[in-house]
Amino acid sequence: MQKEIIEIKPHHFVDIITSFGDGKRAFQPHPYGHAVHTISQRILDNHDILLEIELGADDICKPCIHNVSGSCDDTIDTSFRPTAPSSKRDWNLLIDRRWCERIKVKQGDKLSARELAKQIQDYMEDITDIYREIPADRTTERARKLLRGLQFFAG
Repeated sequence: MQKEIIEIKPHHFVDIITSFGDGKRAFQPHPYGHAVHTISQRILDNHDILLEIELGADDICKPCIHNVSGSCDDTIDTSFRPTAPSSKRDWNLLIDRRWCERIKVKQGDKLSARELAKQIQDYMEDITDIYREIPADRTTERARKLLRGLQFFAG
């Protein structure tokens, strides 16, 4: 039986909504074994599903091969973001903290997927400062897809 609450990192939710904005409605399993495909489908199927903000290993991370005792041991490509941390764990935490500050949520907050999408929609503004280590053209494209996804998802 699936649990009723999904623990989720803010950037994972943003990435899912951004994918919806890019027209993606089905996700495939990933070789790392993480749960993006199942969590995304649960959120797409039920916009009112309860989410709990998690800054550590969330329900997407838990089955991943890079989740070692609750901590991500993966690295990221820093070729286009040379000032970013090379540890995926550190990078994700940095981005998640920025999203939390922007959308006024914190570790342990519980809200529906629809409410979180609305909160992002209300407070999103220009996201280049959230992703300031990434070239602006990439962030502009991400923002465009995120806005489309939010319109689709939050209404």
